[in-house]
Formats: sequence, C-alpha cells, structure tokens
Amino acid sequence: MGLGIIFVLILIIVFGILIYNKQIDDKKFFRDMQPYFSFLKEDDYEFLVHLKYGKDVDTTALFNKRVATAGFGFLVLLAVVMITNGKPLYYAFCFLIAFVLFKSPYTQLKTYYRRNLSKINQMLPYYLKSLEILVQHYTVPVALRRSIATAPPIFKDGLERMTERIEEGDSSVDPYMDFAKEYPVRDSMRMMRLLYRLGLGSQENKQEQLMLFSRTVSSLQNKAREQKYKERLENMESQTMVMLCGTGAGILLLLLLSMMQMIGV
Repeated sequence: MGLGIIFVLILIIVFGILIYNKQIDDKKFFRDMQPYFSFLKEDDYEFLVHLKYGKDVDTTALFNKRVATAGFGFLVLLAVVMITNGKPLYYAFCFLIAFVLFKSPYTQLKTYYRRNLSKINQMLPYYLKSLEILVQHYTVPVALRRSIATAPPIFKDGLERMTERIEEGDSSVDPYMDFAKEYPVRDSMRMMRLLYRLGLGSQENKQEQLMLFSRTVSSLQNKAREQKYKERLENMESQTMVMLCGTGAGILLLLLLSMMQMIGV
C-alpha cells in the first residue's frame, strides 16, 4: 500500500472521528458547502418534497442528507478499494454507487408523485370551479388571492408564488405558465392560458371569456369523474381477478391432494 493511499485513509478516519465526537459541526459543514452542491439539486426536487412531506419540511436539510449519504458511501467504498488494491474499474464503481445513493431518494419522490398524479389531476377541476365563481365577482388576480384559503393544500404554495408575481406587476403569461409547469396535470397549460386571457379581457367580452372558461372547467370535471369511476372499476376488476385466482388455486390444490390420496402417495 502506497504512502498516498495511507495518507488518504488517515484523513478519512480522522475526519470521521472528528464528526463523531462533535469536534466538527457536520450541519454547519454542509450548510457552508451548500453553494458547491446546489447545482446537483433537481429543478422539481422542492416541489416533490413538499408534495410528500408537506410545506413545513426543510428541503435544504433533506438535500444535504442526500449529499452526506452519497459522500459517506463513496468514501467507505473508496477506502475498501484502496486497502484491497482494487483495479481502476473499481474506482468507477465507487462513483456509480455514490450516484445511486444520491439519486435514490429523488427516484422515490418521483415514484410517489406518479402514483398520486391521478389524485392531483382530480383536484384541479374542482379548484378551478371554485375559482370560476370568484372570478364572476372579482378580477382574476383578486380571485386568485382569495382562492388560496380554500384551495387544496398541494396547490397553495404554487398559487402564493403566482399571485405574488402578478401583484408585483408581472402582466405577462409567465406566472400562469410556471404554475402549470409546476403542476403538469391534465390540461393545466390550457386552463392557465384561458385564465390569463380572462384577466386581460375587457368588461365587454369578460362574460364571453367566462363562459368559455366555465365550459372547459365543466368538461374537466366530467373527465375527472370518468377517470375516478374507471379507476374504481379497474380496482374492483383486479380484486375480482385476485379472488378468482385464489379460489382456482385452492380448488386445484384440493384436487391434487385428493388425487394423491387416491393413488396412495
């Protein structure tokens, strides 16, 4: 084992001991290193974390934990490879394992999001229906602000950001489109464009724009109901198939046991 390898191993061990004995504040260390790791954070990471754990969770702390886990795993594997004089390919394997450790929590969040996407899909039409009622009495920015209190929790952070940008003077379609990108469910882009046009319209054609918005919301509600019934039907069908397969397997097992007894096995 070369002197360089021994020196690196000693550094790793000493650093681990200092963290274990609280001589080095690991939280402060990762907080100071945050600017160097921030480029690794996925664009939708905070949204996915809030979706699963709620808006009060510290996304920075969870991200730092991902970095720490991947870094610690990499150092441990690196130390093992150095001690065993592993081949150069093993060093690449260390990087691969570290990458998997880092990406694994994000992959779990994406899986959770895809699994619950249909629920979010069904929430949007009913939120838009309540927004439609408010728009009949207020301007679009005021209606959006008033809708936050009764909106589904998953939409509240996005609505807060969108309304703040509109109230700060952003009269472009960007705040609406960013909201749609943050919640990429069925027809969200189209609905946000309609809402933007509704906000731009004068009093003369507001009623016409509102009728178009209302018809589209009703169509989305019908689709959401159909999807809900379809999922319920598929769930019932899958449960029925499980019961039939279980019953069939039980009958076959009984027949097999009866045949074995008849032939004296």
